[in-house]
Amino acid sequence: MKAGKAPRSLVAPRWLTAYLQATPLLLILGFFFILPILMIIVVSFWDYDFAGLYPDFLTMNYTDTLGSWVTWKTYLNTLKFTVLTWALTLVIGFWVAYFLAFHIRTTTMQMVLFLVCTVPFFTSNIIRMISWIPVLGRNGLVNSALIKLGVIPEPIEWLLYSDFAVVLALVHLNTLFMVTPIFNTLMRIDRSLIEAARDCGANGWQILWNVILPLAKPGMAIGSIFVVTLVMADFSTVQVMSGGQSASVALMMKNQMSLLQYPAAAANAVVLLVVVLLMVAAILRIVDIRKEL
Repeated sequence: MKAGKAPRSLVAPRWLTAYLQATPLLLILGFFFILPILMIIVVSFWDYDFAGLYPDFLTMNYTDTLGSWVTWKTYLNTLKFTVLTWALTLVIGFWVAYFLAFHIRTTTMQMVLFLVCTVPFFTSNIIRMISWIPVLGRNGLVNSALIKLGVIPEPIEWLLYSDFAVVLALVHLNTLFMVTPIFNTLMRIDRSLIEAARDCGANGWQILWNVILPLAKPGMAIGSIFVVTLVMADFSTVQVMSGGQSASVALMMKNQMSLLQYPAAAANAVVLLVVVLLMVAAILRIVDIRKEL
């Protein structure tokens, strides 16, 4: 080496640096997300009986799943719960977020009221779900109050252990997942746009329809993805609140696993995953959530 000449330092290419930085995340996602999904797909083609599982490549589990009218009826029932829950949480979540964003003037009060909405999450979903039973039961608070007021002569049977109770509990459990992204989106709206619309003569409903709703679509899409994926995968709420009278795909998989029918449950899981991904893709096709991210 010549005197007075500094040694050359090794500099990695930019593309290599980027891959090295992303490697830990890729390893974590691969081990905890991609690998389990691949295992479920592989097991869905295995054979089984009451004694165990047998590695194989059979399409029997898929043909049994997709060829059964019980499966189709269960999927339709699950989609019914999902659509009803999504619609109700979207309406409730939007108006709660709208109230917090535009009718509460101080940021401190907005945060306080938003944290109040999160208080039920301090307890588990099971406790919040079961708490509806003494409210909706035959001798519960609602029936007792209506009978005492003379509104009804006898208790209403369909308040509990029915599809109504399932949807009510699902809305209660998932509304906050719709409120949070919509509230975040509404807080980002430039208030000068609303003032400009008001100066142009628009009334409150016109501002809501033409200014606020279009700008709130990314948050509504994110909330919809949360609610749809959570409801499609829920089994405990359907089992408890319907009293075993209604079924869902997740509940069907849970029953299959309890009977050690793991390949059949895996096939159902793959079909459910495809259905959920198609629903999410449809939402992303309608609304570009990159504006929110």
